[in-house]
This record gives sequence, C-alpha cells and structure tokens, in this order.
Amino acid sequence: MGRIRAPNNLPELVRSTFARAKASGDVNFYPTQAAVLHVNSIPFQLRFSPSLANKPKPPKPTNPDGGGGGSTKPFDPFADPPAALVVSKLEPPAHYLVLNKFAIVPEHFILATTAFAAQTDLLDAADLAAARACVDAYGEADGGLFVFFNCGEHSGASQAHRHLQLLPVARMRDGLPPDGGWEVLAARLGADPGALDQVPFPCLVERLHAARCGAEADPDGRVLREAYLALYRRACGAMGVEGVEGQMEGEARISYNLAMTRDVMVLCPRRAEGAALVAGSGDEVGKLALNGTVLAGTALVKSEAEWDALRGDPEQLGRVLARI
Repeated sequence: MGRIRAPNNLPELVRSTFARAKASGDVNFYPTQAAVLHVNSIPFQLRFSPSLANKPKPPKPTNPDGGGGGSTKPFDPFADPPAALVVSKLEPPAHYLVLNKFAIVPEHFILATTAFAAQTDLLDAADLAAARACVDAYGEADGGLFVFFNCGEHSGASQAHRHLQLLPVARMRDGLPPDGGWEVLAARLGADPGALDQVPFPCLVERLHAARCGAEADPDGRVLREAYLALYRRACGAMGVEGVEGQMEGEARISYNLAMTRDVMVLCPRRAEGAALVAGSGDEVGKLALNGTVLAGTALVKSEAEWDALRGDPEQLGRVLARI
C-alpha cells in the first residue's frame, strides 16, 4: 500500500464545500446554544439543539431485489452520497471525504471507506493512515482536527458502513464564551496524564509522536495500528474480555470510542450509551446519549428540559459519565 494522501488544501476545501452545501440546502445545519460545565476539574462543553429533535428519519430499508418481499437492506448513506456533500477522494481511492449531512458543528466531515466495510470490525492500518493524512493536512489550521470513531452498540454508532468523523477544533469552539476554559479532552489527557484521575469514565491513552506516527514517517499506518491495537487490548482487559491478544481483524469484542489528534490517541471502552436525566423535581426529563465526541469533552441535548436539568445540576453530568 502506498502512502495515503489528503489534499494539501483540505481546510479550504472542507470550508468551501460546507458553505456551498449549506447555501443549497444539501446540508442540514442545526444551530446550538452552548455552555461549559465542570466535572471535577475537567471542562465539558454542553450544547443544546432543539431543532435536532426534528431531524429527518433515514429512508426505509429497501429490498435488494426490488420486490416487495424477502429481506431488506438498510439505507447506506455512504454507498452513493450526493455529489454536493463530497469533499474529496483520497489517493489511493480506498477512502473518501464527505460532509456530515446533519451538522451540529460547522464543517463536520466524514472519512468513509469507498467499498463497504463493517463499522463493528477492527480498524485497518489504512483507515488510521487516512485519518492521519487528514490531521496532517490540517496541521494547526482551524485549531487542528479532532477525529473520532464509534464502534459497537453502546458507542453511539448509527451507521453500519465504516466511517470516522472529523471536526475542526476551531469550529467546536463556536458559540463558547472566550474565557470558558474548554479544551479538547483527548488533547488534555495527552499533555497531562494526571488529568486521567479527574475523568469519571475509563480512558486509555497513547501519545503519538510525529517522528514515528506522522503521515511521512508512517505512510501505511502500521505504527498507528500498533498503538490502536495496544489500546484495544488494554480496554478488553479492563472490561474482563479475554483471548484478544492475537486478534488482528474481525469484529471488536467490546463497544468503544476512539479519538485521535495530532499528538494523542485515546480509547474509551463503553458499557452504556448514556443514562436518564432528571429535573430538580426528581422527574425524568430525557436521556443523555454520548458518542465519541465525549472524548473531546462535549455533550449534546435536544430538549430544553434536558438543557435546564444539566445546567441546574452540573454534577448530574458527572454521574451520567460515570455510567458509560
């Protein structure tokens, strides 16, 4: 496998593609309100998007044979995405970049495999090398990139076709108070190992050094995959899952979220997607569900009752995080 290359002008390409798609209505962008809550000493960004509750449902499953009976095939948004959402193919063309059609953060884009690969299987070296090529193409532009991956029933994963998600960090700050103190959680864990003690859910951390893991030094993603597999095996051990020492491919044995920035890779084994939220009256008002953006230190709610419950009792966020 040759070196996987992302466009050198990737930040500008993502920005312009998003602007056109938003103007044409091909992207549904959901504005949010934002607040920063502290769990122990860790700042978490809470966003509220009431319009997301009315997000369109995906098309119904189709019969591959075109008939009315028999088995159905779930809709795959990455099999043939609208041209207006496509940012770029990568070289070699085993992966491509496409905008997230339902965006909370502007310029949220996705790295998907061109041919179908299972979201529940272990990531390949090429998947990680492609993600790293995007990270390196951004560099420090827009605050760098935050990459995350959801795997398994408790991870917040919603699509079966393999994809990693990418967020420009500067866009993740949109709407936050300038002195809010929020920073990407994964980056903080990489810079300060002691911060792990303040996080209420398990995280496993591997520092990434450009001299070994950058796109130039690790063109086929071999070193990145070694780091990823080491984290995966440690996470399986933490969850009491045995017999994974020699696993190199196939379905993951646990649910987990993976995050990557230029300097760090973090893996969080998952036991639950989230937990119920209660108002000050003690009444249940909804559920907080978390995906891989939890490793950025972010959470999203869709109703005002959930928004008020968490802002009124920030410790409730810590209790939910402790259950995932």
